[in-house]
Amino acid sequence: MGNWDYGIFWKETLNQLKNELSEQEFAMWFNMEYETSGELSVVVSVPSAFYRDQVKQRYQARIESKLFELSGQHIMVDLEVKHRAKSETPAAREEPIPASGPDSPARAGKSSSPQKRPEPVKAEREIHSQLRKDYTFENFVIGENNSFAANAAIAIAKNPGTAYNPCLIYGGVGLGKTHLMQAIGNLSWQEKGCKIIYITAENFTNEFVEAIKNSTTQKFKNKYRNADMLLIDDIHFLQKKNETQEELFHTFNTLYDANKQIIFTCDRPVSELKNLSERLRSRFERGLNVDLQPPSYETRCAILSKKVEARGVQIPSEVINLIARNISSNVRDLEASLTKLIAYAELTKKPVTLETAQQQLRDTFGSPKQNNVTIETIQKVVAEYFSLSYTDLKGKKRTKAISFPRQLAMYIAREITEYSTTELGMEFGGRDHTTVMHGCQKIEERLKAEPSLETTIQKLGKLIKDYNS
Repeated sequence: MGNWDYGIFWKETLNQLKNELSEQEFAMWFNMEYETSGELSVVVSVPSAFYRDQVKQRYQARIESKLFELSGQHIMVDLEVKHRAKSETPAAREEPIPASGPDSPARAGKSSSPQKRPEPVKAEREIHSQLRKDYTFENFVIGENNSFAANAAIAIAKNPGTAYNPCLIYGGVGLGKTHLMQAIGNLSWQEKGCKIIYITAENFTNEFVEAIKNSTTQKFKNKYRNADMLLIDDIHFLQKKNETQEELFHTFNTLYDANKQIIFTCDRPVSELKNLSERLRSRFERGLNVDLQPPSYETRCAILSKKVEARGVQIPSEVINLIARNISSNVRDLEASLTKLIAYAELTKKPVTLETAQQQLRDTFGSPKQNNVTIETIQKVVAEYFSLSYTDLKGKKRTKAISFPRQLAMYIAREITEYSTTELGMEFGGRDHTTVMHGCQKIEERLKAEPSLETTIQKLGKLIKDYNS
């Protein structure tokens, strides 16, 4: 056997990538260390399985291509997860410190190998009391629908209060907004010990009301204005809560001026929140706004596979594919279907097969989203009213005869359902949420110019209400 050392090629590969990538991207994903070389292989350590999986997906082919260019050999990169002590640095490992105590060999005139100074190992922190321990980046499956939001979240967790402040994460129900927000909190808590407060907008409001009632508003202010990181979930709940909005406005300013990180989630873009003060709206929109889209088929399969692995159960791949094909709405619905199958297997002591999955989930696959009024009902009623086909209303045609009824259906759906524009876009032929926003804006403009349109909308509302009765 020969001795191989490709360390010099590895070092030059990193130098080239550092010049080609942004400083932030390189710092985020190249937190890795050269360990050793084998025959046509390089072993590199990374700090977690999450890093390993992301580097494999994003950069491994590029790294191996550069190694080939530099060495003329097809060198494979083996990424090995190696959990490092928080205080450990390469310099600390490479710099031995001679012993110098009164009984040391050096004092006694004896020769001795240099001794390393004992390195304090920083114990992992206990789980933050307000954050779910399973809401981590390792458990967050990244796909095309959420990669920008996830990368931004990781950057925020690594450097809170800097470039992306404030951050607003928005999207439909069950797409992972809370998971991503709390993953930021969990990583910042573990690595930096930040003083983190997580709360829903509803509970923030309730606490504020109690503080007013009990004359403890100063205590309330101190609690939230002394945080290093404030995470507020579901800010759409703040609509019409004028005094709470006023308090949050001042809290926001205090934290922002002190370079403290602020993160919000919302079920829709802030521009769609109707009953929100303009100055608070401007604060929400000041920093980075990222949206979460429904996951693609491939991402849905990956999510289900990860959940199955975490639960330690046996689910055939064809069952995972069946669920992923039939449920495209959100992650929460995927998990609910999987949980039902796992419960069935545990309670009946029978393995999950394709046939049992089809039987157990037939209602889930066959029924529309549960809501007082379905979007399909709105689409059918509007299409019939304008003598159009249901298919045309959902389709790609943009003629005036179809565009106006389609925009009207979008407007009504936004007004009388709880669906976000992201979800509405998916129901109207896979359109982007900005298309829905534009369509609704067009109807609002016509309502100002044509008051009679209000009568048409009311008539359609009644037809929709009576459709299934």
